[in-house]
Amino acid sequence: MELLAVVCLCLLTWSGTTFAAGNGPDVIKMVVKEGDDAILPCSLSTRENIVQELFDWKRDGQKEVFMYDDGDQYNNGRTGQDEQFRGRVSHFPDQLQFGDASIVIRNTKVTDSGNYTCDFPRLQPIRRGLIELVVGASPKPSIITLNQTKDWALLQCEVQGASPKPQLQWQDSGGNMVPAKDPQVTDRGGSYDIILQTTVTKTDHYRCVATQEEINHQVHAETFVHLNGAAPKPSITTLGETKYGVQIKCEVQGASPKPQLQWQDSGGNMVPAKDPQVTDRGGSYDIILQTTVTKTDHYRCVATQEEINHQVYAETYVPVHGEFYCYTWWMRLFLSYYLKVPFYKNAYKQKMYVVWCTTSTKSEKPEISKILRHVFMQVTGRSGVCSQP
Repeated sequence: MELLAVVCLCLLTWSGTTFAAGNGPDVIKMVVKEGDDAILPCSLSTRENIVQELFDWKRDGQKEVFMYDDGDQYNNGRTGQDEQFRGRVSHFPDQLQFGDASIVIRNTKVTDSGNYTCDFPRLQPIRRGLIELVVGASPKPSIITLNQTKDWALLQCEVQGASPKPQLQWQDSGGNMVPAKDPQVTDRGGSYDIILQTTVTKTDHYRCVATQEEINHQVHAETFVHLNGAAPKPSITTLGETKYGVQIKCEVQGASPKPQLQWQDSGGNMVPAKDPQVTDRGGSYDIILQTTVTKTDHYRCVATQEEINHQVYAETYVPVHGEFYCYTWWMRLFLSYYLKVPFYKNAYKQKMYVVWCTTSTKSEKPEISKILRHVFMQVTGRSGVCSQP
C-alpha cells in the first residue's frame, strides 16, 4: 500500500491526461481568442490538499505569471510578478484542498502566447506541467478595389496580425466561392499578414471571409461591385410625326444588370410601347424602347434595375397640338361635305389652305377647327398660320 501511495504522488493530471513525473511531461496546446479568458489547468492526480504547498507558474521559463506559497500570492501583496500579468491572473482558492493549482488569465492578449510551466518545487520528485497557449487575433478583413474596367474588377482582401493563421476565401452574394489567386502570406513570428486577390466579372455583393478553425472564429468584410455601371441616364430622340402621332425613342447603352424600360406621361401613367429591342453584350445591355404619343405632354423614359435598387430617367416635352387625328380619304370627303368645298384631288393642297384660312377660324364648333388645323398641317406641311400662298 505504501508503494501505491508513492506511485500516486508521482502522477500529475493535465486536463484529464495523467502522466508519470519521471518522464518528460506532455505539452498541452490551448488556443483562445484574444480578449477571452484562458484557464490553464494544473492539478495533482492524488487530489491532495495543497493549501500549504508552493506552486509557481512561469511563461517561457522566465516571466513570473503566478506564485502561491501557503496562502501568500501575488494578489495579496507578494512582489515579483511580471508587469504583463499584474492584476489579470488568479487561482481557485476553494479548489486547493483538492490539489488543483489551475489559474485563469483574464482578457488575454496576443503577447500572452507562449509556453507555460506549473511547478511544485517542494515536492519530490518535482512535478512540472507544460502548456502551450496560443492567443488568437482575428481582425476584420479590409477590402479595396485595385483596378476596375467596365467588364471586370480586381479586388483585394487583407488581414493583418492574425493568429492563428486564418484561411481566407472570397464569396459572392449567394455564398458561392469565387476563384482567387494564391494567397500572399507573411509570417511575423506567429502572427500572419495575408492578402487574397480575385477578379470578378459581374455586378454583385462580394464577401471576404477569414476563418480560424482552431479558435472557432469567423469574421468577414463585404463590398459591392458595379460592373458596366448602373444603367446610365436614358437618351430620348424624337423620330418624327406620322399619321398616327409623334414617335419618340428611348435608348440605354451598356447597362448591367439588365434594366426594365418604361414610358410614362406627366401623370406617371404607363404609355403603351412597342416590344423593346435588346442587345446583350456579354452581360451588359443596350435597349431601345419606342412609343407613339398623341397628345402634348411631358414624357418620361424610366430605367429600373431592381437587383441593385436603382432607377434613373430622362424626360422630354412633345408638342402635339390637341388630340391627334388620323387623316384619311373618308375625312377628306367629310370635310368637303361639311364645308361645302368641292373635293379635287389634284388641287387639294391649295383648297385646304383656302379652307383653313377662310373657314376654320370662323367655325362655330372648336373641334372642327382642330380637325381642320391638323389636316392642313399633314397635307400642306404648313405651320397652321394663315398667310398668302
